[in-house]
Amino acid sequence: MSQLDEITLTGLTVFGYHGVFDFERRQGQEFRIDLTLQLSLAAAASSDDVVDTVHYGELADRVAAIVAGEPVNLIETLAQRIADAALEDARVRNVEVTVHKPHAPIEQTFADVSVTIRRGRQ
Repeated sequence: MSQLDEITLTGLTVFGYHGVFDFERRQGQEFRIDLTLQLSLAAAASSDDVVDTVHYGELADRVAAIVAGEPVNLIETLAQRIADAALEDARVRNVEVTVHKPHAPIEQTFADVSVTIRRGRQ
């Protein structure tokens, strides 16, 4: 199998209502999303046509809709929903999703908390 290429989207910031606590569901907060798709970009590089690749603007809109959409308790669940959406495009072989929750309700001083999941096709 040939080596896979990557498309990376970093720092997508979306307001959402995810969290275990009621106040998180009421007030909401910003979440930051990083994702990397692994796929072959040979066809797109050859054709110079966006139809031969994953349109990252459309992907960003889709991910933003997931983050702004139905609340979940855990950012792990949110990351899985994003990974599932990315893998709906049959060209995507693997995806890595990091969900950052920089305003998590943690009493200690911290810069960020995040989860990263990696999913792929068998």
